Amino acid sequence: MDADKITLIDAEADVEGKLKGKDARILGHFRGEVAVSGRLHIGEGARVEAKLSADVAEIAGAYQGELNVRSLVLLEKARVSGTLDAQSLVVREGAQVNGSVNAGGPAKPKLTPASYAPAAGHAVPIPPKPVSGTGSPAA
Repeated sequence: MDADKITLIDAEADVEGKLKGKDARILGHFRGEVAVSGRLHIGEGARVEAKLSADVAEIAGAYQGELNVRSLVLLEKARVSGTLDAQSLVVREGAQVNGSVNAGGPAKPKLTPASYAPAAGHAVPIPPKPVSGTGSPAA
């Protein structure tokens, strides 16, 4: 198999599972996980429901799920919902996005209860409450 070939899921395909490789083009229906080290293209008319990671992703079809890429381009007919995390984001006129978007910088770490709870033995400062009332001291 030639290393320059692109993995292709054609328009008639209905695939469920894990897709790993360098470059991929999805034109049909795919459910599962996608992890490509290069470029991923989701074609117009494609439907993808997946956890997705790639260097570059270009979406012209429907995508739903969690996406983590360096560069993301949403083309005119893209319909995207879920969590999008991209260092670079281009949204063409006509594209629809519904969900959470983090773009323009490095990925933010996911918060877990351990990451925001104080370490054992450390006090958490509590800000003073604002004083309200008429201004007259209590007798």
